[in-house]
Amino acid sequence: MSVHDTIGDFITVIRNAGAAGKEVCSYPHSKLREGVANILKEEGFVTDFRATTDDSNHKYIEIDLKYIDGTHAIVGIKRESKPGCRQYCGYREIPRVLEGLGIAILSTPKGVMDDVAARREKVGGELLCSVW
Repeated sequence: MSVHDTIGDFITVIRNAGAAGKEVCSYPHSKLREGVANILKEEGFVTDFRATTDDSNHKYIEIDLKYIDGTHAIVGIKRESKPGCRQYCGYREIPRVLEGLGIAILSTPKGVMDDVAARREKVGGELLCSVW
């Protein structure tokens, strides 16, 4: 079975692993997924991430999930732009997630960025997901 929305599936793996109380979750590697994991780490939603390979030389991203008093640090994570309906926005139209308490992750011509960095760089792009 092929997966058509790999970013959506990646987000679901993180959400489900946190709900199940797992320490680590993994998913096949790509530069886009690595960029999303890097932003989650910079913003403090996950402890760490690393790229690893298995026995058959396939690359994976392993994410160390973060818990605060036994509760997953990611309260909510939502896929915004979907393969059937892509959402693009200019830097002036980037939404504020929970009035600035959460972050929006965008894929821009300058790479994967959070909403604050995209506004600062004055660059828009595809709205990948919202995290709070």
